[in-house]
Amino acid sequence: MNKKIIITIICILAIIIGIACYFIFMGKNNKTNINTENNKNITDNNKTNNSKIGIMYFSATGNTEKIAKYIKEETNGDLIEIIPKEKYTSEDLAYNNDCRANREQQDENARPEIENSIDIIKYDTIFLGYPIWWGDVPKIILTFIDNNNLDGKVVIPFCTSGSTGILQSENTLKTYNKNMNLQSGRRFSSSANKEEISSWIKDLEI
Repeated sequence: MNKKIIITIICILAIIIGIACYFIFMGKNNKTNINTENNKNITDNNKTNNSKIGIMYFSATGNTEKIAKYIKEETNGDLIEIIPKEKYTSEDLAYNNDCRANREQQDENARPEIENSIDIIKYDTIFLGYPIWWGDVPKIILTFIDNNNLDGKVVIPFCTSGSTGILQSENTLKTYNKNMNLQSGRRFSSSANKEEISSWIKDLEI
């Protein structure tokens, strides 16, 4: 056989083999990309299907409300205010006097009524926010617990105060309902910013 013909045949075979290898490689690569995309979709769906988060808060002056709104931005949870039936006036919060807030905190049986109906059934995780009054939770938070079945719920407390920590209020909540899954919470000052809340939420890994 002519030497040129042999070389031509070899070249043609090499080209055919090269094209075949290329398509085989691309097929495997596309399959990998599809699997990667499918895995990503599964991950995204799992994020979408995460347990519902509720952010319940009582705020008499707006400080706790600000923190609650930051938490909503970070978790995309539902924001629900605990609204007292009888609103607290500035006189009610004049802590240096014989004010309503002081009287309630000193009365073990005080349970201020809540105006709005709150349904927590669909939430597995609940952020529970409140200001610190006399070193503890405001009694309206106990009303909220009385009105709702928190058994088995993950409850993450957060509070605002000038200097008092959250420990006493956590102990009160833990004692008041031993069946809820109470997590360690966090105290914030009135000047807390979004970055502080974002860092805290990331540490929680919810």
